[in-house]
Amino acid sequence: MARIKDLEKVDRPREKMEKYGPDKLADSELLAVLLGSGIKGLNVLTLSKQIIKLIEKVGSEKITLEDLLKEKGLGKAKAMQVIAALEFGKRVNAPKPEILTPDDVWKLCADFRASKKEHFVAFYLDTQNKLIERQIISIGTLNASLVHPREVFEPAVALHAASVIVAHNHPSQNIEESAEDLAITKRLSESGKILGIGIIDHVIVTANSFTSLKDKSLI
Repeated sequence: MARIKDLEKVDRPREKMEKYGPDKLADSELLAVLLGSGIKGLNVLTLSKQIIKLIEKVGSEKITLEDLLKEKGLGKAKAMQVIAALEFGKRVNAPKPEILTPDDVWKLCADFRASKKEHFVAFYLDTQNKLIERQIISIGTLNASLVHPREVFEPAVALHAASVIVAHNHPSQNIEESAEDLAITKRLSESGKILGIGIIDHVIVTANSFTSLKDKSLI
């Protein structure tokens, strides 16, 4: 079995990718770059071709770690690399949800709506109101020192967000906004205007309900 280093440089996956770009590589060559090395008796390119055949047979959405481990000589580490690569591709290509209503925000806060601790989160949106990313800004008693504009807007700048929706839960399950909620909203809105990244809503969530400060004309 020929070793990768015995191939002409132009035929080695890494060198080929560096010279021509990833779009010029076959699926097996891309997988070979990810795996890095082969196993006893199989160079990485031949191993990758076998794995691709198995994925095509089982289906990329259905293949499991156990399926890959049935391949002779394929260890758990490389099998996990393949599963991780498939999952990463799936997540990257998954459609991003649009956030258009406070109800959408409430649904996307399901992991902490009933929490005994206050969670303050920011939803970073693109120009079409599609979600780029949700980030937890702070956990703990909500106050101006915990929710500093810097903590909210640094990710917004890094993510090239066009606007931001913020949300937090009330552990008391009281849906009404507090004076502190309004003060934080005002501070963030003013900071957003300076940066050109608008705070378009602040949604207060509880286990079963929500309040939109935008809907109440408080933002």
